[in-house]
Amino acid sequence: MMQNKIRIVSTKKLSKKQKQTLLTVDFSVFEADFITIQNRNFDIDKTNDYLIFTSQNAVESVLKNRNGSDIKIKKCFCVGEKTKALLEENGFEVIEFSEYAAELASMICNQYSKNSFTFFCGNMRRDFLPAALRLVEIELDEVEVYETILTPHKIDFIPNGIFFFSPSGVKSYLQENKIVNENCFCIGNTTAEALKYVTPNRIIANQPTVESTIMKCIEYYRQQND
Repeated sequence: MMQNKIRIVSTKKLSKKQKQTLLTVDFSVFEADFITIQNRNFDIDKTNDYLIFTSQNAVESVLKNRNGSDIKIKKCFCVGEKTKALLEENGFEVIEFSEYAAELASMICNQYSKNSFTFFCGNMRRDFLPAALRLVEIELDEVEVYETILTPHKIDFIPNGIFFFSPSGVKSYLQENKIVNENCFCIGNTTAEALKYVTPNRIIANQPTVESTIMKCIEYYRQQND
């Protein structure tokens, strides 16, 4: 048990199990969704050789589309273990996946440059993957399937640590709040990059998952108290 109660802000709602992990070590937790996902209407009458998904949100939006089941014959590339699991649970075949978009882009450019791709993404998607593919003239169609809406909340106390899970979550948090000395626990490098000019107190999870972000936070404060 920690000597003083550590106060954590999570910029997305945690599952009951995830929150309990923090409560068990006597942390206090404020959680709110700092971004809202809204599915879009879109047409997927035609797709290229392979499909690319870089988030679970994109998968969920495609599954809700009236033609979503028609494209399951196409093989997929994706970012993230949970995105891969969601695709496979719903009948898609994933042939390549990586934890980071930059790694996936490198794999595609080196091994699949003769193929064409359809990238299902959100309105705030990062530029790196499509830019990398277009640089080597790989045919790529982008389909915007969801919208990320910033949903800021004002925090009326000074937390010890803040959990960030996306660059858009960082942007939303900073609309209503300042970061002074708080420790920012980031799900991955891209999220940490969004805080580069805001704070040096950026701590990146070992794996890009919510669970790993939580464990990194607990380990950090245990070491501080040793």
